[in-house]
Amino acid sequence: MDTTRPAAPAFAFNSVMAIAGVAVLAALVSLPVWGDDYFVVIGTRILVYWCLISGLNLVVGFAGQLAIGYVAVLAVGGYTASALCFHLGLDPFLSMAAAAALCALAGLIVGIPALRLRTFYFAVATLGAAQIVTQIAFSWTSVTGGGIGIPGPMFPGALGSVSGLYYVCMVAAILCTWLTTNLAFSRYGRELVALRDAGVAAASCGLSNRRSLVPVLIFAGALAGVAGTLYASVQTYITPEAFNFDLSLLFFVAILVGGRGTVLGPALATVILTILPELSVDLAAWSTLIHAALLLGITLLVPGGIGEGLRKLTEPPLPESRVIRIRPELARDHDRTEKAPLEASEISISFGGLKAVDAVSLSVVPGEVHGLIGPNGSGKTTTLNVICGFNTASEGAVRIGSDLLAGGVPQEAAAKGIARTFQTPKVVGEATVLQNVLIGAQSPSTGFVSAALGLPAQRQDERAMRERGMVALRTVGLDAFADLSCERLQHSELRFLEIARALMMEPRFLLLDEPAAGLSRDEIERLDELIAHLARDAGIGVLMVEHHADLIFKVCDRITVLNFGAVLASGTADEVRTNKEVQNAYLGTG
Repeated sequence: MDTTRPAAPAFAFNSVMAIAGVAVLAALVSLPVWGDDYFVVIGTRILVYWCLISGLNLVVGFAGQLAIGYVAVLAVGGYTASALCFHLGLDPFLSMAAAAALCALAGLIVGIPALRLRTFYFAVATLGAAQIVTQIAFSWTSVTGGGIGIPGPMFPGALGSVSGLYYVCMVAAILCTWLTTNLAFSRYGRELVALRDAGVAAASCGLSNRRSLVPVLIFAGALAGVAGTLYASVQTYITPEAFNFDLSLLFFVAILVGGRGTVLGPALATVILTILPELSVDLAAWSTLIHAALLLGITLLVPGGIGEGLRKLTEPPLPESRVIRIRPELARDHDRTEKAPLEASEISISFGGLKAVDAVSLSVVPGEVHGLIGPNGSGKTTTLNVICGFNTASEGAVRIGSDLLAGGVPQEAAAKGIARTFQTPKVVGEATVLQNVLIGAQSPSTGFVSAALGLPAQRQDERAMRERGMVALRTVGLDAFADLSCERLQHSELRFLEIARALMMEPRFLLLDEPAAGLSRDEIERLDELIAHLARDAGIGVLMVEHHADLIFKVCDRITVLNFGAVLASGTADEVRTNKEVQNAYLGTG
């Protein structure tokens, strides 16, 4: 690949977004100075909405969950804080803390269906939650006041004035932005996007919705509790009608219009969507139509939203003629003391009445390349899926030494040191090349709280992972494009990118599913060199499914041939090449 590194688009994009963010912040800080109370109240609403949207953005924008009815969590926060202040006389700030704690639980409860439901099914579940909360607010009159309502929290002294409340909301919004930005650009943000756009690849790297999404649901709920307290205070008096569908739609549309996977994009969209209905009474009456029209327009013109549009404008042109220059010597042996082989013993699996894999046995030895070949439909990829845990064998077992691997749990296979690539590259197109590689990084010691607060240990882990990611990219020759979005890479580059992501897992075994498909002759030669080095010098056991016979017979130490789901032959390359049955069934030389 050309050694000249293109201008880093990530820096240009982040610079544009930072400038926009500073401009918005300067306008908000000075608003009470140059604006009257009407404008200050509008600014306060923007800040309150953003407190909720900043957390919801992780659920909707990053994780891709259609949480349309999230106004339910806002209502829980608003009523909790109001009831504690009105009935018990609790301090507004303590009430806010209690509302945040309860809404953290409410956010988890509302979001739990996301662990099983997808797309519109989850959207309907959140809408149902909003209706339940509204009905409770109407019926629990002793606490909520029912249809009459209840006074919102009143902050003491100057903080209770229009400008004072505005600055309280601004501090809360800045804090929420800081926390969500830290999370968005940590491993949690990358994991959510990977699970959203490349779920199969994410699972093969050991990621799961439960581990990545649950803490984010709790966090987003807590921020909604803060927003609910402030919203009730701005309203001064809340009723169930204050938490209507139009408000919930605003939250959802702001994230989509702003651009999923960004932070400042939804923030700018929140400003726009809040101000538009305030321009005139007529516009306020048509707010739902305005939100729908904006969403439709953005979807048609800039599908990725405001943030995605700005990112694309700042990306430099990419040369069409590029050559991959690998550096396989950078892939090091990780001094593994465990040299046990990966063994599939008599594994079988059926789909309906079709037996896709029939009593297949093979062994992958660390430091060797094992080829798995056969005609189309012979069960090669299904065999890989069983070994990796994506499918569960009806008979037989998969072991590493004496360690039995559970079927149907790809995360366990990843934890045991099994990495893989796919027939069709599975990547996150809008993420950068480096971000895609970092998906394969094993989880560091720091946790969610450390990531949210941006503690030194978290920053150190992030730097270490990025350094490892750059080594993996240099190994496969893609380091010059680390900061470019993956959607701009050629097919052959995506093949090598998947190998770099697998290397980030520091695997004991690497399973390659047709890695040479779509590659030129020169690229296949480089792939050959890379695979040979990973096995013989880095000590990785490689199991490769491939149709390029020249590559298979050149690089493989042993080969297993499948036909109609069963083993037709197994042995060294020379033994398989001269086998009459293999020649007749597959090689076509018999």
